[in-house]
Amino acid sequence: MQPERDLKITWQPISLLFKNEPEGNHPRFDWYERSHKLLRVMESIRQSEGDELVQVYYWELGRRIHHDRNFMDFELEDVLDSIAVGQDHASAYENPLFDEEIRNRMDSGIKLAGEDIGTPIIAFDDDAGERVGIFGPVITEVPDTEQSVKLWDSVVTLTTTPGFWELKRTRTEKPIFGNRP
Repeated sequence: MQPERDLKITWQPISLLFKNEPEGNHPRFDWYERSHKLLRVMESIRQSEGDELVQVYYWELGRRIHHDRNFMDFELEDVLDSIAVGQDHASAYENPLFDEEIRNRMDSGIKLAGEDIGTPIIAFDDDAGERVGIFGPVITEVPDTEQSVKLWDSVVTLTTTPGFWELKRTRTEKPIFGNRP
């Protein structure tokens, strides 16, 4: 999709630890905390390496989490090695100094799409140059290129239509991640 529509993508964080504010005994607390700490590393990479390597980091995490079905056990150092960035970014995992940046970036997306949403949030400039955002699309399987372009064009059309707010239906299938990229 990125090359078909000449999109410049900037990955932004959304911390479910911040958004949901779960108690320590919440059944998904460890998951929320782990994902939040991985966002700290993402912001460390952005700060010193730039947005392009943030996308590379995000994709590598996606391969490990979704394709390899390994969220809690992979070694962060292996991720950093695989994307050829310095091991010094691993120290950000436990560093709360990145939390303010995460919150600010997250709040910018929520301001565009609303409080009662999750991820993903997509934001872009409309034809008038105004930043617009929307929650979604939530898909269970990546369509082929032709369908992906149609889907993107539809999201753009809906998001930029005055008065449009939401489409929703109950998800009846789990994600199908396909082959590991």
